[in-house]
Amino acid sequence: MTPFTQKSFICGDFRYPRQMLGEQVYEGHLSVHDDGMAKDLGLNGAPIEGPTHFSQFVPLLYEVFGDAWFERGCISAHYQNMVVEGEEVRAFVSPSEQICDVWAEKRDGTPVLKGTASIGPKYPDSEIDNRLANLRPVENLVIHADVKVGQKIVEKEPVIMQLDQIMGDMYPFSLKQKLQCITEDCAWYSDSDASPWGRAVIPVEMISVLTHYTSRRNEIPVKGPAVGLFADQEIKLIKGPLFVNQPYRLEREVIALSESRRVESHWLRTSIFDGSDLVAECILNSAVLKNSYAPYESEARALGKNIE
Repeated sequence: MTPFTQKSFICGDFRYPRQMLGEQVYEGHLSVHDDGMAKDLGLNGAPIEGPTHFSQFVPLLYEVFGDAWFERGCISAHYQNMVVEGEEVRAFVSPSEQICDVWAEKRDGTPVLKGTASIGPKYPDSEIDNRLANLRPVENLVIHADVKVGQKIVEKEPVIMQLDQIMGDMYPFSLKQKLQCITEDCAWYSDSDASPWGRAVIPVEMISVLTHYTSRRNEIPVKGPAVGLFADQEIKLIKGPLFVNQPYRLEREVIALSESRRVESHWLRTSIFDGSDLVAECILNSAVLKNSYAPYESEARALGKNIE
């Protein structure tokens, strides 16, 4: 045990994460990652999607946990401030045997995200576990008025990520294109012979893409059109890694609802199965901006909701 009060940490180099969602479309309109849409919402620019930053932690967490990170690793984060292309970001990890504090900052010290990283099989309480445990009851939902905790979606068709496959309107790029600009490349992502598992590994930031590939948003009755953001996110490998060209089956469940002054949220857990084996889980807090839903105020009054 150290007698010093200051925690030690390891960090990576400053990187320039790339914006790849300028053409993203959902619910028939461009997303907040479009420059024009972002400006209409009063943002400085189109934000880079949150899980893009997860790649900067991977070399650091591999240094701490070794191969086990790719097999049983869990990264859990609360997104604090948006990053636009051209800004530099650095990742930090405070090493520990089973769970680490993680955070990322811009060049000027502005926080980007904070959270935890750990390994299983006995996963300690994560950043998301703690946030879910402290959610307050919801009272004034409008956009999510018809969404219920426990609602489930079971995808009938398997999902697969191939190297050259465009991942749909939500993610209009391929893994190959991502690897051309990923902040931390690794031979294991594209070369089966280099991988310890004899197969190319899906990067942790692209697991989020895999879980959205066949996401049928209209089966969760979130009102729209409206603009959403990722507010919190966790990716947990249980029997990893996840592999390129491997079919997986997805099951989704709404596990919580929450609200703040500016947003309403649903928390969705996506379970990823290889056959009957649960191999990974992802939790995403999808926050919808109230002021992006045109009839928000009128519907709130009609429902007798407090919008102050």
